[in-house]
Amino acid sequence: MTKVTSSVIEHRKDDHLRINLEENVQFPRLTTGLDRYTFRHQALPDLDLQNIDTAQLLFGRRLDFPLMLSSMTGGTDQAREINLVLAAAAQSHKIAMGLGSQRAAIENPGVADTFQVRHAAPDILLFANLGAIQLNYGYSTEECRIVVEMIEADALLLHLNVLQELVQPEGDTRWSGLLVQIERVCRHLEVPVIIKEVGWGLSEEAARQLADAGVAALDTAGAGGTSWSEVEYHRAPDTFHARIARSFGDWGIPTSESLLQVRQGAPGLPVFASGGLRDGIDVAKCLALGASLCGIAGPMLRAAHQSPNTLDETLRIIETQLRIAMMCAGAGTLEALRHTPLQPNDSSIPPAGD
Repeated sequence: MTKVTSSVIEHRKDDHLRINLEENVQFPRLTTGLDRYTFRHQALPDLDLQNIDTAQLLFGRRLDFPLMLSSMTGGTDQAREINLVLAAAAQSHKIAMGLGSQRAAIENPGVADTFQVRHAAPDILLFANLGAIQLNYGYSTEECRIVVEMIEADALLLHLNVLQELVQPEGDTRWSGLLVQIERVCRHLEVPVIIKEVGWGLSEEAARQLADAGVAALDTAGAGGTSWSEVEYHRAPDTFHARIARSFGDWGIPTSESLLQVRQGAPGLPVFASGGLRDGIDVAKCLALGASLCGIAGPMLRAAHQSPNTLDETLRIIETQLRIAMMCAGAGTLEALRHTPLQPNDSSIPPAGD
């Protein structure tokens, strides 16, 4: 097992958190593609707003809204405070939450408490998180089991971040054979395994391979939101690495396109949509494109950093936007919304939806 000192990992976590809060790390030009789709407005919906049903069951947990506070942080004192604010909001709004990569707590069990939020959110759908690439560097099902038990998680997110690793001076570069390792974890871990990209999207080919390997769901995490190559640009130690990271600022599959590709490659699996979602209308569009759950990270991180009240208001706005979008599209339930076709704003884009 390649050993990285816990202090190095914690310093990197602090860097990532600071940069996400202080710098512009959005894709310079690439967008999610969601702006290219629109709903057909229904001027006479046979619905009442108070009866719009946004609830669903997922992995045995009830969600009042199909939202996830996407994996963000952990491993530092500041991260602990933010995670507790996020968890309390997830509990209050009855939505899902993913933790940041728990590798720091494997290397240094003393920071495990920065990820432990179950006491603040006993009822939420909670996802543990590890970098899948660590399976090529000595980690096994046992480490996966440790992080799940550490936070009493309902499922495990294994994240794929190949581009981020390759533009980091200290990144992990041995990716061959990783699919076999993922398959082994899927076979032996007691909870569902979900594969999550971190912001460059999953392709149809990758989705098909991962479905065949036995994963329980796929998180597209497409391009158009936070660009982790831009994050690495801001923490680059020299001009050489900064220029390499900056050159990949607009790399990736836009969120809307990745969502459609994943549905094509893995039609039987739940698909989570994330990557650049900004409001309840984006959430509604992703659900209409076939998503089971929608994840938002950057805006929630900034709101939580500001105050619990700011985060609560941000969530209430998104939830209200989703309800209004559903009603104006004529969809009274999430299932109806998933069968509501979207219209392309651009004639070069084929119509989406069932």
